[in-house]
Amino acid sequence: MTESTAGAGATPLATGPAFSSLPLPGPVLDNLHRLGFAQMTPIQAASLPLALAGQDLIAQARTGSGKTVAFGLPLLARLDARQFAVQALVLCPTRELAEQVSQEMRRLARAEDNVKVLTLCGGSPIAPQLASLAHGAHVVVGTPGRVLDHLGRAALDLRGLTTLVLDEADRMLDMGFADDIAAIAKACPAVGQRQTLLFSATYPDDVAQLAARYLRQPREVRVDEPQAAPQIDERFIEVSDSQRLHAVGLLLQAYRPESTLAFCNTKQQCRDLVAVLQGQGIAALELHGDLDQRDRDQVLVQFSHRSASVLVATDVAARGLDIAKLAAVVNVDITPEAEVHVHRIGRTGRAGESGLAFSLASLDEMGRVGRIEQLQGRESRWLPLAELEAAAAAQAGAGPLRPPMVTLQILGGRKEKIRRGDVLGALTKDIGLPGTAIGRIDLNDFATYVAVQREVADQALRGLNAGKVKGRSVKARRL
Repeated sequence: MTESTAGAGATPLATGPAFSSLPLPGPVLDNLHRLGFAQMTPIQAASLPLALAGQDLIAQARTGSGKTVAFGLPLLARLDARQFAVQALVLCPTRELAEQVSQEMRRLARAEDNVKVLTLCGGSPIAPQLASLAHGAHVVVGTPGRVLDHLGRAALDLRGLTTLVLDEADRMLDMGFADDIAAIAKACPAVGQRQTLLFSATYPDDVAQLAARYLRQPREVRVDEPQAAPQIDERFIEVSDSQRLHAVGLLLQAYRPESTLAFCNTKQQCRDLVAVLQGQGIAALELHGDLDQRDRDQVLVQFSHRSASVLVATDVAARGLDIAKLAAVVNVDITPEAEVHVHRIGRTGRAGESGLAFSLASLDEMGRVGRIEQLQGRESRWLPLAELEAAAAAQAGAGPLRPPMVTLQILGGRKEKIRRGDVLGALTKDIGLPGTAIGRIDLNDFATYVAVQREVADQALRGLNAGKVKGRSVKARRL
């Protein structure tokens, strides 16, 4: 059988053990049968026995792998429907995913009478949510910002929580929700007094740190499921050393990627390339070991906000960097280590997205190219420089490459009790910008960074400086 969660992505193949092999009550098994569930998907088979036994769990699972059932059944097994209090909380990165999870939780809960599942997301009126909370709920599914809002209003009580689920944890961190998750976890029973289940499609360092904070002796589940091959269009271009930096500008002009990570072998090459690109009117930033932490943080904020087109980095500076939806990678220099080359270009073309990878090679670097071919098991595809120049010339009328967003810095952050919802409210309700014009919002102790569409950046900046955030005047500037 297959799982059929509406809108949850690719339907997973369920070829594992039968659900009847699990220690589940008869009514639950009957309900699963009615829903069309007979056999488990790989992530369900690997995680359900551990989670049903009460273990904290770290599970790598993509959307569409059947993970909602993998955390939904253990969550419901711990509920006492007679006790009308919030006993389970599922945090999701987006409203759309939260609504899908809520829908699936209600289907799974049909085996138990009167289990109430409540969805708490931003973008929906808060008054009906407050009224629903006043009447009580067993399971809350929501986005971090709105859940935190209800906690701040004392409308949501998590002291009776038995299960906390962090769904798509990597995406929540990528969207800047780390502090919200910390505040929510603080309102829950302590680690060890609740079960915590963390699901994530990837497992970068920041997710590992999240797990270390909020899980007790977790068991790790990683299922080797067939993944779509990376959609990377890789080309090599032969250049002389004097042509190398100019060729990067030609690539950007010809292909016009929205975001590009350019790798250089030295810090000086980074500086030289950024100077060339900025001279061409391209928003380029550098990332290398000579930057202090403050400058590094601001560079990463701007690039993750899509308010810079190119990030030029050394391998050491880019270590541990996981940038979502990266359109292109350019190897300005060929790395001496073939494995590093594969790691570089593997940063694009992820999660079913297509990506571009270009490598500039001089005659002196052909030995390195040969080692890359040997490791990859295929011959390289080459793009003649003359062909690239013609493609760039054909795009000359398009003007310089410009990023879609602008990052605004507001002087004031967590120390002033500013939250993302405060900034979003000031921009949408007070200034009148559509929610679609607002991108990522990041906070630190003393500053808040918000991405806004380039077309409304001036209006947003004037409005912030003339208006108020959280009832007080603020100063804002373009970063």
